Amino acid sequence: MARHNELGKWGENIAMELLVTQGYAIRETNWHMGNKEVDIIAQKDNFIVFVEVKTRGTDFVDPVSAVNRRRMMRMVSVADCYMRAQDLPHDVRFDIISIIGNPDSGTPPQVEHIVDAFLPPLRSVR
Repeated sequence: MARHNELGKWGENIAMELLVTQGYAIRETNWHMGNKEVDIIAQKDNFIVFVEVKTRGTDFVDPVSAVNRRRMMRMVSVADCYMRAQDLPHDVRFDIISIIGNPDSGTPPQVEHIVDAFLPPLRSVR
């Protein structure tokens, strides 16, 4: 496995641990619809939460900046497909978990959970 993939998997494991300690139930990890994917699908109260995890080895670039409009639209598309497939009556929310650190550093990573990080972007009318 490539080094960046190992870092990403490490970050996703940290994110899942964080969510579980905050009372979330993990429904799915790395759920795919075609070529689109969401890192974590969790549930808390009456919300199905679609979580994008961004892990970086250093704080040179803010990991959250990688969640651009295109990435948001892909998450919304996957969420729509998942909710329809599962026929769930719950509300949907989109969170981002940012992790900065390295499993080999021996120091705890910096973790930020951004709850309700964005609303689904509106498509432009043509």
